[in-house]
Amino acid sequence: MKRLIASTVFAAAAAAVSAAQAGELWRATGFERPESALVDAANNRIVVSNIVGNPGAADGNGYLSLLSMDGKVIARHWVGGMDAPKGMAIAGGKLYAADITNVRVVDLASGKLVETIEVPGAVFLNDMTQDSAGKVYVSDMLADTIYRIDGDRPELFVKDPLLASPNGVFADGDRLIVASWGKGIDKKDFSTAEPGGLLSVDLATKTVTPLPGAQKFADLDGVVAIGDTIYATAYMTGTLYSYKTGGAPTVIAQFKPGSADIGTDGKATIYVPLMGEGEVAALSLD
Repeated sequence: MKRLIASTVFAAAAAAVSAAQAGELWRATGFERPESALVDAANNRIVVSNIVGNPGAADGNGYLSLLSMDGKVIARHWVGGMDAPKGMAIAGGKLYAADITNVRVVDLASGKLVETIEVPGAVFLNDMTQDSAGKVYVSDMLADTIYRIDGDRPELFVKDPLLASPNGVFADGDRLIVASWGKGIDKKDFSTAEPGGLLSVDLATKTVTPLPGAQKFADLDGVVAIGDTIYATAYMTGTLYSYKTGGAPTVIAQFKPGSADIGTDGKATIYVPLMGEGEVAALSLD
């Protein structure tokens, strides 16, 4: 019986891994703890953030890389001068990168680091997104907070225990979609007393609403939406989920632990940074 159970578990895991591999378009290697992969559509490229060392250490080792849309390295060290860059957003010809308690600003045309925005009260800034009005948002995973930045002015957007350690954020029309890591984080290993889920935050009212059927199922990291489908990663397990309103989260791919802040071309491809492997994988959803 034990052998049968083990064989069944192995077969299920192998099937999940095979599904992910079958959908892979390419995999780029040689990164140093890549945390986020963001499509810069205007310049037809992908920006990758490299933490390099400790995600919370202000050690000056962090940098950004550039990939072509087919996975070729354009610039391994494109922009330096950072500590542990994570999620990113693009607005007004500038790239914004969350960097512990600061947001770094890069001019996209020149590739120069032009500004550092200090976020008062920030503890552990993580993912970023931009809305249609050009404002950017950044999650603070260890403070149940999301900040908004208009130009170079940071402000508290929403602070609510319902956010439950917000990690991934994605602007989707009149709302932010939030991927929650979970409640009761142990800062030693980032395990949780209660796993996270998916939520939305109304941009006008700032009301936080848990998405039905998508609560307390995983310690979530990155999140994007394509059409009416939300995709989210679970860092601890390497799982990529899909979710539609009224349904339940569905496993669509399985990587090794370390899948972080995903990006998308908005059509049918997701870019998955794999921190533990130092890689970025492109996954077709077709």
